[in-house]
Amino acid sequence: MKFRIVAAFTLLACVGFTEQAFGFNQLDVDQLKASGACPRCDLSGADLTKINLTGANLREANLKAAILSGANLVNADLTSANLEGATLTGANLAGASLTGAYLKGASLENTNLSFAGFISANLEGANLKGAREQFTNYRGANFRLTILPNGVISSNKPYWWSLQRLNPKQCNKFEGDINGSTCHGD
Repeated sequence: MKFRIVAAFTLLACVGFTEQAFGFNQLDVDQLKASGACPRCDLSGADLTKINLTGANLREANLKAAILSGANLVNADLTSANLEGATLTGANLAGASLTGAYLKGASLENTNLSFAGFISANLEGANLKGAREQFTNYRGANFRLTILPNGVISSNKPYWWSLQRLNPKQCNKFEGDINGSTCHGD
């Protein structure tokens, strides 16, 4: 009997800690909606569907598992933001800065990525299928097991896009409408 009580208490404590670890702060959401700026905020798991965040400052914000489907993030600053597992399906990221952003497992399906900067971003396992790209900068980005806009899945080796090839044997040129190459380091 004591074991059941201890087990139930332990389970409830774990659920409580998990919710707290991945739950967004409502004050941060309110601040973002009111001012369009919320650097270093905890917005993990928040539903921000179709929100207008044009030019928003979300530097270093925690948007892990956030839902940003159809959101307008034109010229938003998402530098070093955590977007792991975030849903950005159909979002407009034109001109957005995602330098150093963590997008592992994020869904960017059918998004507008024109003029966006993903410099040194981690796109490992991200879904970019159907994304529109025009002058998108992926320099230094990690494309390991990423679904590219044309639906092709990238290699399971850590690849980085670069204009500067140190060893041409380690690089492959993109085919089709994408300029540049993939380079990997072992």
